[in-house]
Amino acid sequence: MDQGLTEAAFELAFPGMEVDEVLALREGRNWRYFPAQDASRFDHLVSVAAIDAHLRTDGARAPRVSMADESRNGSAGVPEHEFALPDGRVDLPNLLLRFDAGASLVLSQFHESHPPLADFCRGLERLFLHGVQANIYLTPPAAQGFRTHYDTHDVFVMQVEGRKRWRVWDGEPLERPTRRTPWQGDMPPAGKLHELTLSPGDVLYIPRGVMHDAATLPGERSLHITLGLLEASWAQAIRNLLDEMELRDPALRESVPTWRIGETDLFAAMSERLNGLAKPENAGRLTNLLLEQLARDRQPLPARGLFAPLPEGPLRLTQGMHTHLVQAEDGAGTLFWTGGLLELSPTQTETLTALSEGAAPEDKEFAGKLWRLGLLEPA
Repeated sequence: MDQGLTEAAFELAFPGMEVDEVLALREGRNWRYFPAQDASRFDHLVSVAAIDAHLRTDGARAPRVSMADESRNGSAGVPEHEFALPDGRVDLPNLLLRFDAGASLVLSQFHESHPPLADFCRGLERLFLHGVQANIYLTPPAAQGFRTHYDTHDVFVMQVEGRKRWRVWDGEPLERPTRRTPWQGDMPPAGKLHELTLSPGDVLYIPRGVMHDAATLPGERSLHITLGLLEASWAQAIRNLLDEMELRDPALRESVPTWRIGETDLFAAMSERLNGLAKPENAGRLTNLLLEQLARDRQPLPARGLFAPLPEGPLRLTQGMHTHLVQAEDGAGTLFWTGGLLELSPTQTETLTALSEGAAPEDKEFAGKLWRLGLLEPA
């Protein structure tokens, strides 16, 4: 496991656990409650003061800022015109009034504007190799934001301030839902009901498809972080591979002879093309597509600033930038990163491999190029 960002994020999220235990948790379908070992451990990630400050900036805009109120008729989502201006900026006086009246405040993907959360999510992304987002939920006393529902990705709920009562059911009423799965609003929960109260420092893991809801207690507000673990489904990954393979494989570009339905064995034709995808080299292509998607989707966080000469001493690849190296048989390589790709000579590939572990670069010209691109940081 990477040192630095990943190690810090792992120890914060999963104290006392081994990596294999966490991966087994992700591969199962059972929710789990982790009681606090330190009630203040998430305090540095977000606070009510940080939210107040954000709401007073031009960056506080719908739909990243939203509100929810379970007591509403119809959808629990509060219409934007009740708390935001026509251009999307929050209408802070009205937002505060809706909050006072019992609506929960939601800051979606707050990791993209709040550095402590950005580092935390980036560290976990380097472990799981898929996107991780942080949504913030601030709920006034004796209120409930969203009705009973399931998420289409795994989530970790991290209680920061106050307490919140949760209800979680064991079963999946719809097995393994994804972002493309239509939500049926009247879907009843499945499995046994469990009730628990999260206090500061507690964590609740809820796999996708598991029904749940949450409400604050009388006289207590609640602030929690919901980490969304944005793993790809096999269907999504294969769709991406098909799109890429269409550019390479003429057989996939052939027309489907719909005018001969009833005469042509479409099953045999389909099987032939699908079997053509199931080759070892395409597994490598699929790996690259997944890692490239991670690099493209996440905001790059280079270590260098506006005025920054190449540092002396050991350097390593920047942990705030997702990269992966594909090496050819002749020793040359291709470095994939947020800005695209870099073709590397065998010597540069060897240098880059050393830098991935932290080293004093001998090729200062090459190191300077990587530094200017934001791909290096002091080791």
